[in-house]
Amino acid sequence: MQKLNLAKLQKMFAAAAADITAAEKDLSALDAVCGDGDHGTAIKGAINAANDAIAAAGDIKGAFFDAGFASMSHSNGSTSTLFGSLLMGISDGIDAGAEELGAEEVAKAFKSGLDSVMSNTGAKVGDKTLMDALIPAVESMQGKTDLEELFNSAAAAAAAGAESTVKLQAKFGRARNLGEKSVGSKDAGAVSDAMIFAAFAREFSKR
Repeated sequence: MQKLNLAKLQKMFAAAAADITAAEKDLSALDAVCGDGDHGTAIKGAINAANDAIAAAGDIKGAFFDAGFASMSHSNGSTSTLFGSLLMGISDGIDAGAEELGAEEVAKAFKSGLDSVMSNTGAKVGDKTLMDALIPAVESMQGKTDLEELFNSAAAAAAAGAESTVKLQAKFGRARNLGEKSVGSKDAGAVSDAMIFAAFAREFSKR
């Protein structure tokens, strides 16, 4: 049964960074419908900073910590802060010295990451934010015994969560000022989050 090691993690992050970089303009255009129009640039910067840190890391726990720190150091905006909080929280959930992680360990680590993000935002499912993708993704990981199934399940849950934001009214950020006018478009943060989980699942499944 496959496990997650540093080499695989580095490939997963490289794939996610490439996908987000390619989608920068589309994500910013989506964000411009209701928000500041800068999400594509913000998440591109955050994930590439994280990817560079992970590429240079020597172990899994340190990789997530360094990636989170790099994301937060890249910018003081909410995107970099929350993404960094997620990654550093994941690091907190990994045992020191771990060389590879099974499904249970990955689920535990991502739950730790989610808890970290939730301590930095009051957003929940239904508020038209990245949490509409992140919370279902992490919840879907719990109880899985196979890593490929875990990442595929998380990707599917995140995609469904991002799609659900079309019908939601924004409760956070500039978009909340639009009230019912914020209904009808996806949340850019949820979309980018779903893209990252999709890249993780795709890359992990490669042999």
